[in-house]
Amino acid sequence: MKCQKCHNPATLHITEVLGESQFEELHLCEQCANKYLYEPQKAGVKSVAGEALSESEETAALNQRECPHCGIKFVEFRNTGRLGCPHDYQEFREELTPLLENIHGETRHCGKTPRRLPQSKQTQSELIQLRNRLKQAINKEDYEEAAKLRDKIKTLEES
Repeated sequence: MKCQKCHNPATLHITEVLGESQFEELHLCEQCANKYLYEPQKAGVKSVAGEALSESEETAALNQRECPHCGIKFVEFRNTGRLGCPHDYQEFREELTPLLENIHGETRHCGKTPRRLPQSKQTQSELIQLRNRLKQAINKEDYEEAAKLRDKIKTLEES
């Protein structure tokens, strides 16, 4: 089979999906395939679909957008996976939101809570009082009372 753009033998056979039950087959030689795949298509050349050209222009514009604070471009983030500064989250919000939802399931970072974190305000105030009493017992050298207070504090922290 010969290349559809020139008369060399076709070595690549590309099937483009244009829509539901619409396909376009291209038979190209290696040089024409490189031009087709890697060079931007010109207005005179038939694009795969009318929308494809506008999508590529939109993607190119997005990739050239950059953060005014650190100067990182969105294409650099896509290549490295790292943002340049905290302002990038706001600058690239539209693109990052679906990405974060897909990866983390949420767009807000909740973090972890310490295992020994008091569950309620009442428990927290009780712990503060017990710790103050523990300091007083240690200062008075009442080590038996201090040991009891220490144990109470430990059980409250673990529950």
